[in-house]
Amino acid sequence: MVKDSVVIQLASGLETRPIAMLVQVASQFESSIHLESGSRNVNAKSIMGMMTLGLDNGERVTITADGSDEEKALQSMKEYLTKDKK
Repeated sequence: MVKDSVVIQLASGLETRPIAMLVQVASQFESSIHLESGSRNVNAKSIMGMMTLGLDNGERVTITADGSDEEKALQSMKEYLTKDKK
């Protein structure tokens, strides 16, 4: 299992379209991937779960990946969540 935290750097935060794209990124991997914010922990492959987080730009989340491709999964999630980083 690998874990890291990241500050969301998407201009629009995690609204419907960015969430759908994030779920697509997570779904490419065999590993289980979860995002944690405060006391909430959701499956990153679940669009409904992700929408319940209500995350905005500038918020910190913890990404956890567990499985055969966990390192690549974690890196891809981090890259997506910080893609607007200047």
